[in-house]
Amino acid sequence: MAAQNTPTQPPTATELLNAPTVIQAMAQAWIDSQTNDPPQRHEEGGWIYMDLSTSDLSVRRATRGLSASIDLSAPPLVPGMIVVDKFHTHPQPSAEGWQTGPSAADKRVDDLHGVPDLIQADDGIHLSGPATRRGGLAGGPGFPP
Repeated sequence: MAAQNTPTQPPTATELLNAPTVIQAMAQAWIDSQTNDPPQRHEEGGWIYMDLSTSDLSVRRATRGLSASIDLSAPPLVPGMIVVDKFHTHPQPSAEGWQTGPSAADKRVDDLHGVPDLIQADDGIHLSGPATRRGGLAGGPGFPP
């Protein structure tokens, strides 16, 4: 018998932005980005997974990035779960002329990865990539094909 919360589709970016697990992960990534320490500012991020039997969300953090980049191209495979989102920070301040929303590289990579990318910056959260996981729940545990 299937669990009561067995998912039929992945969450949308809007749903993810309202999920306590995602809110907490993004807030912690922002703190960890050291936004108030100019020489130490760096991007942080990771992946949001959904359990295929319960719909529960969980987070895996990536290795810290550089001042204006992070590699989110290889999410760890987690048994029974699929990647439904990735997130990262843009810690460099808009007041200094930095771009807060998705860069051209973010957009290109996010289209390839096929999951929403939530980007925390000093002016709020920006979305890049699709509004939900491409192909629904199909396509294996990592990024969809």
